[in-house]
Amino acid sequence: MTIQNTPTKQGRLERGQRALEAIDGQAGQNVIDALADIAPDFATYLFEFPFGDIYSRPGLSLRDREIATIAALAAMGTAQPQLKVHIEAGLNVGLSREEITEILMQMAVYAGFPAALNGLFTAKEVYAARADTEAGT
Repeated sequence: MTIQNTPTKQGRLERGQRALEAIDGQAGQNVIDALADIAPDFATYLFEFPFGDIYSRPGLSLRDREIATIAALAAMGTAQPQLKVHIEAGLNVGLSREEITEILMQMAVYAGFPAALNGLFTAKEVYAARADTEAGT
């Protein structure tokens, strides 16, 4: 998926909204909705910078960007809510559960076992929730 990069402010916002929807789906919209009553301007910043500017750049596929994002969030070890969103996004852009699990296991080498374990348990929650949704429960 390619999202056209245009220089206008409105273009950034629209491009970011399209990218967030394509990448994160409902999980991304949930984050935006949660900001509405406390920091609605921050939602605009999320649309414009990470999604309108960075995710929309040429050079890496959305799949590759999600591999990097999942690895970075897992390595931090403190961003489980964001990691959940991006594990979902990884699945949305074509990563398999097995690939995501391998990404998280790789973090044990560079970020330590606690970060890898946190990431794996976070993925387990996402996989279970997704299985429940797919099963209609």
